[in-house]
Amino acid sequence: MRQMTYQEAVREAMSQLMREDERVFLMGEDIGIYGGAFGVSRGMIEEFGPERIRNTPISEAAITGAAVGAALTGMRPIMELQFSDFVTIAMDQLVNQAAKLRYMYGGKASVPMVVRAPGGSGTGAAAQHSQSLEAWLAHVPGLKVVQPATAYDAKGLLRAAVEDNNPVIFYEHKLLYGTKSEVPEEPYTIPIGKGDIKRAGRDVTVVATSIMVHKALHAAEVLEKDGISVEVVDPRTLVPLDTELILNSVKKTSRVVVVYEAVKRGGYGAEIVSTIVESDAFDYLDAPVVRLGGKEIPIPQNPELEKHAVPQVDDIVTAIRKMMRKA
Repeated sequence: MRQMTYQEAVREAMSQLMREDERVFLMGEDIGIYGGAFGVSRGMIEEFGPERIRNTPISEAAITGAAVGAALTGMRPIMELQFSDFVTIAMDQLVNQAAKLRYMYGGKASVPMVVRAPGGSGTGAAAQHSQSLEAWLAHVPGLKVVQPATAYDAKGLLRAAVEDNNPVIFYEHKLLYGTKSEVPEEPYTIPIGKGDIKRAGRDVTVVATSIMVHKALHAAEVLEKDGISVEVVDPRTLVPLDTELILNSVKKTSRVVVVYEAVKRGGYGAEIVSTIVESDAFDYLDAPVVRLGGKEIPIPQNPELEKHAVPQVDDIVTAIRKMMRKA
């Protein structure tokens, strides 16, 4: 099967959806000729024209409000935030409008819109362009939150997001844009709420999201030389969460490390840990569950400091070795 980058997979998903359905269109800052802040929509304006690849003013509140309105009238907009940090400017439209309107209209209205949000650290973009704010949005009833870690998952989940009748936040980690995986040419859908076991193991489960999936896989390779077998579980979707997949893995390995890039305090990893300890999987645990998250600081611009602000492969390896010694 052909290899494709994450960025190419997102672009292909959007192009295929737009060829199939005239209700689907893109909107965002500089997404036309420039192709967006990271070039994801580059070249699409030549095929679909400015009516369906719509450059917008620099106003995330306006972009989001326009997307909500378009979705209410039957369109299926895909809007791009240049950096997920700017979701803070769009929060009123997302939290007080998009997330609630279906409920407030008794199910007679729906808001089928997708918010593409490049997030995460590692590019030297500093404190206002490097955050991971997915936990804020996962807290809001009415929003679905997706964090694909591979090109294959990105293409299939984006299709599911556009076909969904609810607002979906589609988090793309900036460092993943250049990563490759096998991606079918034909359209396919990965159901929202269906996680994936990225690597099977028997000794410890690592539940990792977004770019941490790749770091967990790297850590698993290191630990394999120590005779430690690591299972890597990728929820792929935070809301809804594939609870069954996670709990079954915990019951199998009896040890869990949860890894995420967002600040550890109040992060979504705490939700995953609570899901485990509140279930019957708690009785299977041979060691306390461990969380690895970002430090409680704004993301620094200095590359070395930036690296130390979020979990790295060595941190995962150390946490698992420590857990195995105590078990």
